[in-house]
Amino acid sequence: MGILKDRFKAKADEMTVEIKNLLKEHGNKTIGEVHLSQVYQGMRGITGLVSETSLLDAQEGIRFRGYSIPELREKLPKAKNGDEPLPEGLFYLMVVGDLPSTEEVNHVTEIFQRRSHVPNHVFAAIDALPLETHPMTMYVIGVMALQTESYFAKAYAEGINKKDYWLPTFDDTILLIARLPRIAAYIYRRKYKNNQHINPNGLLDWAGNFAHMLGYDDESFMELMRLYMTIHADHEGGNVSAHATHLVGSALGDPYLSYAAGMNGLAGPLHGLANQEVIKWIFEMQEELKTDLPTNDQIAGYVQKTLSEGKVVPGYGHAVLRKTDPRFTAQMEFAKKHIPDDPLVKTVWNIYETVPPILQSLGKIKNPWPNVDAHSGALLVHYGLVEYEFYTVLFAVSRSLGVLASLCWDRALGLPIERPKSVTTELVKKWLEGKDEIWGE
Repeated sequence: MGILKDRFKAKADEMTVEIKNLLKEHGNKTIGEVHLSQVYQGMRGITGLVSETSLLDAQEGIRFRGYSIPELREKLPKAKNGDEPLPEGLFYLMVVGDLPSTEEVNHVTEIFQRRSHVPNHVFAAIDALPLETHPMTMYVIGVMALQTESYFAKAYAEGINKKDYWLPTFDDTILLIARLPRIAAYIYRRKYKNNQHINPNGLLDWAGNFAHMLGYDDESFMELMRLYMTIHADHEGGNVSAHATHLVGSALGDPYLSYAAGMNGLAGPLHGLANQEVIKWIFEMQEELKTDLPTNDQIAGYVQKTLSEGKVVPGYGHAVLRKTDPRFTAQMEFAKKHIPDDPLVKTVWNIYETVPPILQSLGKIKNPWPNVDAHSGALLVHYGLVEYEFYTVLFAVSRSLGVLASLCWDRALGLPIERPKSVTTELVKKWLEGKDEIWGE
């Protein structure tokens, strides 16, 4: 682990000096402008965070250290005979800031392989839960049970210089990411496969081994997991899971506490459950229309019915993007190569042809294009992973790469505790009447 850790520290030292100089010269300059509507409506669009690992571009989608999804699929190292990027390579990129070589990605894979053993008490904690417990609840409890292994918690209790906070945070991050696929797969096999567990294969890459432990040894499914884990890994710092991880970490919560908080946020219906909602909507449409492959005209009629009932078409629209999500396109390209004749996948493509013009005609929707969730569920269903409640756990395993890499940067740069100012509506009314200064602390 020394090579990756040393390179991260060297980059962090450079960034620390750069940020210090930026603040010294420009610290009093104003960025953006806050409107009263933003204060009441979820702080939408307010710039108030730094997240070094990725940035959301309205036209190009998510960029990881400046690289788009198509560029990553081309440039990141791949598994032997594979076409999809290895998630370990993306993790290296987010941590170090440079595209890794094949040897450097293999090094990260070896690190994860060596640290993937999960203590028995973690499984015991999961086994203590009723079988009907939601898999995300099991997952977060598994993460919290693993917190007994935290290097940061031990180092802080013993006394550690704040300049060194990054080091145990980094070690916790590696250990946690290495073990998450085992925990997630254990939950899947316990809940859905009669508690028949599959031992890890130490010769496989991180995502390939995850697929294996889930019970899917088909090489194309392993490729899907490599793609899925890559494209869901990060989405800049303001989304609920990333922000919650950062927020708890800013209070010096260790990576286990911070990541668990973020994953509780991911479990919310407005964040991590969207692909489940897409599949549910498609199945309901197929059932009502009594066909597995509805025509575009049939889809258009069902979309109009959905909208007339005051509902949204799940998987369409995005707060920032103003074009088709490149993550949707990446999954569509995967499907065209591996499963072009699947009726559910074809339906997803037909919906893609049908929905945007309808939404555009309404004149009220800024982005009528599909996001990542519009396609991912259909791919999983094809391979037999039909347990929709588990989809958010897959999302959570992937998201660990981004939020924990970002947490390492938070501690390396010495970012402080997050504490935005809040006000009351009564104070807002006084301010609007010119009777009070609202923005004082």
